[in-house]
Amino acid sequence: MKSLQNKLITNRIFYDYLKKKNKYSKEASQCIERTVTKLLEGHTTHNRPGMLLGKIQSGKTRTFIGVSGLAFDNGYDMVIILTKGTKALAKQTIERLKKEFEGLKDDDIIQIYDIMTLPDNLIAYELSQKLFFVVKKEKNNMGRLSKALFQTYPLLSKKKILIIDDEADFASVGFSKTKQEIIEMNVIANNIDTIRNKLDNVDFLQVTATPYSLYLQPEDEKINGTNKTFEPIKPAFTELVPVPNTYIGGEYYFEESEAKNPIAAYIYEEIQEDELTILKNSDRRRFKIEDALISDKIEMMRSSLINFLVGGITRRIQDERLGKRPKKYSFIIHTEQAKQSHKWQESIAIEIKDQLKKSLNSNQKLINKLLNKSYDDLKRSLSLSHYIPSYDEIQREVLVAIKQDNIMITKVNSEKDVDQLLDETGQLKLRAPLNIFIGGQILDRGITIGNLIGFYYGRNPQKFQQDTVLQHSRMFGYRPMEDLMVTRFYTTKKIHDVMKKIQEFDEGLRQALDKGVQDQGVVFIQKDEKNQIVPCSPNKILLSNTTTLKPLKRLLPIGFQTGYKSNISSIIKELDQLILNREDTSTPFLMNINDAVKIINKISLTFDTKEGLPWDVKAFSSSMEYFSNNAKTEYQNNVWGLVRTNRNISRKRSNNGYTDAPDTPKGELGELRLARKLATDVPVLMLLREQGDEKNGWRNCPFWWPVLVIPKNTRTVIFTSL
Repeated sequence: MKSLQNKLITNRIFYDYLKKKNKYSKEASQCIERTVTKLLEGHTTHNRPGMLLGKIQSGKTRTFIGVSGLAFDNGYDMVIILTKGTKALAKQTIERLKKEFEGLKDDDIIQIYDIMTLPDNLIAYELSQKLFFVVKKEKNNMGRLSKALFQTYPLLSKKKILIIDDEADFASVGFSKTKQEIIEMNVIANNIDTIRNKLDNVDFLQVTATPYSLYLQPEDEKINGTNKTFEPIKPAFTELVPVPNTYIGGEYYFEESEAKNPIAAYIYEEIQEDELTILKNSDRRRFKIEDALISDKIEMMRSSLINFLVGGITRRIQDERLGKRPKKYSFIIHTEQAKQSHKWQESIAIEIKDQLKKSLNSNQKLINKLLNKSYDDLKRSLSLSHYIPSYDEIQREVLVAIKQDNIMITKVNSEKDVDQLLDETGQLKLRAPLNIFIGGQILDRGITIGNLIGFYYGRNPQKFQQDTVLQHSRMFGYRPMEDLMVTRFYTTKKIHDVMKKIQEFDEGLRQALDKGVQDQGVVFIQKDEKNQIVPCSPNKILLSNTTTLKPLKRLLPIGFQTGYKSNISSIIKELDQLILNREDTSTPFLMNINDAVKIINKISLTFDTKEGLPWDVKAFSSSMEYFSNNAKTEYQNNVWGLVRTNRNISRKRSNNGYTDAPDTPKGELGELRLARKLATDVPVLMLLREQGDEKNGWRNCPFWWPVLVIPKNTRTVIFTSL
């Protein structure tokens, strides 16, 4: 880190204040310092921002606040934070900033404003301080920001500004087709694009846990919309937000649980598909609500609520035993978007609660049966707990909670609902010891729900969007082990399998970025071969021409033309020496990936960039590196080389299309057949030396034609063709 620190100011007011207050780990400090260094070095432009890539509820806010502080120390005058368009997240962000910079704010060194309450009479004294503007990604907020920067306080537009786009893939990139089939950018994305283009000295940093739509944007294509030209936003660099060991994410829920972790193995409980159908709407032919406490049609929903009561009470008893104030606990039901479904689910939950209360006097035997079953279930994962309350103790306290109405059931399906439920910090307020929230999308991004120990999830579309499903995963985050012992995750087997695969895809992307194998700005995102999972909404990548790389697929230049003999002869000689420097070039051989990339770069110099179809050299080399470096065998960081000479294929086919199969001579010895046998774990790079005769459409000069074969044992990935 020494070289990085030398590029940063060492007399730091803001960052040292935050660092002392938050006790940043070494890894967190390095991430923050690398990010600001790259911003200062000019790695970003208005449409090539930096990227802070974190995990769901993993501390991204804490990290970008650290970046803001260090940016202030290094010449930035103002930080504009764009939040998801909800009052909850805007309020949460403002309160967090006030808390983080509390001492400096009191000393009039820094000012923090919600753009909607920004005074219109700020004086020079205030404008000379470091400024935070928090702006919702919403039309009126964006209008107020534009007015503040370019009309009310035009001097601000001349300052050095850092824009931090929190939840960057939400409303920052998006497109929709009108009836006239005209591609238009979303209004908010349009506003962001306009503002950053008008600022004199601005850097742009995106922050997200679901970056797929951003990585899949084209790099420099401009699409004419209704009244403007849109320049796609694609990250110039990526910094991974470090995740401590205490973070509980997809690895815990979908990997450790299968590895028979003593606690994680008990987290998942299966929902039957028919139950989700019943929860969509009221239909007395399928389910009568008065049977809520006994019907097997909603068995898992009822069990999940009883488990929540028993789990929450267990934790409260354990806290009291340790002399701690008992915490309040939460549970989420999220199966549908439709508000009518939320109302129906609320009715069922209330009915279960009411019937439990009535049964205290009329049917104690039924309550005991339900509580016994739940206690036996939770007791398995409580085996490592410091203290397991007895069944009698649990039963007594649960009955008290039911009798005293300590269970809050809340339907949350609008921003108004959320606003009414927020506490002073902008988080959902837990009003009772046991809180059940029923809702949809409004409960995802940025909304913090404390002490979550139960999640009943049933969103079941025809195609799952990877970014959306991950954002729904509110059970991710920092969770004490004691809470995990009573935590349960309820969903169908189909959804659980999909979420497990999404976790694998997401972790694969992060590992590749961490290892540096996503080279040259081409980012590979794993794809579901069954086409059941897509990275994001297709509308978010409407501008992109994405390419899918499947096992054994070929990647090669097509429709190119070589340079003239006088210009490329010397390069061809160098290539001949590099490629033909073996006694036997007819047999396959292992080639170091760095040597292979060097050869490809030299071959690219022999093609005429002004004639014929372009060759995406970056994608070709990056694909070769990605599959070579990700191979989990002794052949890692190598490719198989397969050389053939004395070829004389035509540039065009008889139907006037371009030749796209220089590697398919007939017979058992055909190199494509051999390449597909070799390409098991690492790619095969075929290097075909063509004569380049003029009669065949070339320029009467030999050249090398490369063909890459993707290994068989690999996952399908997609990337954007630039």
